[in-house]
Amino acid sequence: MIKFLELDVINQQYRSELIEACAKVIDSGWYIAGQELKAFEEEFTDYCGSKHCIGVANGLDALILTLRAWKELGKLEEGDEVIVPANTYIASILAITENRLKAVLVEPNPQTYNICPDSIRSAITDKTKVIVAVHLYGRLAPMPEIMSIAKEYDLLVLEDSAQAHGAHIDGKKAGNWGHASGFSFYPGKNLGALGDAGAITTNDDSLANTVRALGNYGSHKKYENIYQGLNSRLDEMQAAILRVKLRHLSLETARRQEIAIRYAQSIDNPLILQPIAKGASISELQSHVFHLYVVRCGERDVLQEYLAKAGIQTLIHYPIPPHKQQAYKTWNDDSYPATEKIHSEALSLPISPVMSDMDVKNVIDACNSFRL
Repeated sequence: MIKFLELDVINQQYRSELIEACAKVIDSGWYIAGQELKAFEEEFTDYCGSKHCIGVANGLDALILTLRAWKELGKLEEGDEVIVPANTYIASILAITENRLKAVLVEPNPQTYNICPDSIRSAITDKTKVIVAVHLYGRLAPMPEIMSIAKEYDLLVLEDSAQAHGAHIDGKKAGNWGHASGFSFYPGKNLGALGDAGAITTNDDSLANTVRALGNYGSHKKYENIYQGLNSRLDEMQAAILRVKLRHLSLETARRQEIAIRYAQSIDNPLILQPIAKGASISELQSHVFHLYVVRCGERDVLQEYLAKAGIQTLIHYPIPPHKQQAYKTWNDDSYPATEKIHSEALSLPISPVMSDMDVKNVIDACNSFRL
């Protein structure tokens, strides 16, 4: 069986480094807000090219805290509208509604799965204050166009970079385009901890200062609380683990890109629509970090069953779009045709940095032999 993602095998490569890092934390006697967190924040700042990095408990908190900080800074108020792609993972939307802001869902570009600038423009009203640019599956949203729209209408841009560690446009990486960015380090991410973890990057001093307090009970100084905050901190153990994993991220990304290039060039089945055009340049492929390699098929469930019988594990990201979830039942009758089509057809192929060349060939051969 070719597994979708073998985290144990990925982490086994760095076992001795991870054990050494964990032992260092254990022996230090300091487990929250210590030197490992400080060092990781500095290293991830350098990696993204941003000015600030603030470690938090998880990726959802990264988005929630950023929007909350903008409220505390007087840039947002309850009821303001936030434009967000309809086909995102629900966390992007939970962060908006948690802050009592209004999520305005818009359709994606069906070729890239990312938010469409034309859809953004058509959704802007006098209540619009934020664009959430989700870098879905590891490809950056069209950030030059989005930032141009944001400047024109005086809007804030929050990048949801949970799947896009290291993705770039012309060398400028995720986390350094918008006014702020939220990252997840969930274990299955390209840069994954060994538990929940997240971070916010920004070039805004005031935002960084506010977020750092909000995630620490609303406090910069112990027992002195400026805000009604919460406890959302990246602990020393996860920070130490992430420092190890960050050192290897570029090599793992390069392997994901190699596999994606082979898929793009070799899967030649008219029943399977790929996320990369046949004529895509190598440089275009190398700007995408391929957290997921998502293909589409009108008979997705039949394809998944066929691949399973061929010994290939696939996953569906995501079977139910946010507007059809019980959590947002007032939206259930709304229609987003492009989003609904993507969610009914999308299937994620294995794309792990520890896949062998033979594994990759077997996936390609099985996809090419699929018939209805």
